[in-house]
Amino acid sequence: MTMLESETQAKASEKERTLAEKVPALQLSGLSLQDLQNFCKDLHRKIDKVDEERYDLAAKVTINDREIQDLSQKVFEMKGKMKRPALKRVRVSADAMLGALLGSRVKESVDFKSHLKTVKKEEEKKEEVTDWRKNVDAMSGMEGRKKLFNAGQ
Repeated sequence: MTMLESETQAKASEKERTLAEKVPALQLSGLSLQDLQNFCKDLHRKIDKVDEERYDLAAKVTINDREIQDLSQKVFEMKGKMKRPALKRVRVSADAMLGALLGSRVKESVDFKSHLKTVKKEEEKKEEVTDWRKNVDAMSGMEGRKKLFNAGQ
């Protein structure tokens, strides 16, 4: 708290010193009524001039802000419209992939196909296709049941 108080006092004293240097103290006590009115008119003219300049600067800032927003919007739209070129597909061998991953240290070529086991498909036994009506006649009755019973054993 004491540091804060000392800092505020230092700022106040610096402000007073700067005002004393830049702006001389007003001596209004010896002026006539006409001189005071002229002095006030002069002050009002200066204040109006500064206000106009400040207003002009504020207007310029708002115009520039709008322009910046418009340009940033245009840039954003153009980014969306830009077409990126299609990447070309490149075929790389397994050795080149390993070389890229492991670096140039590994110079052996690896044959991945040598480690693969070959699997031969066994041909399925196909049942002979016969006329289904003959098969029904053959399996009908007790003889067909005997054939099914014997085939199950």
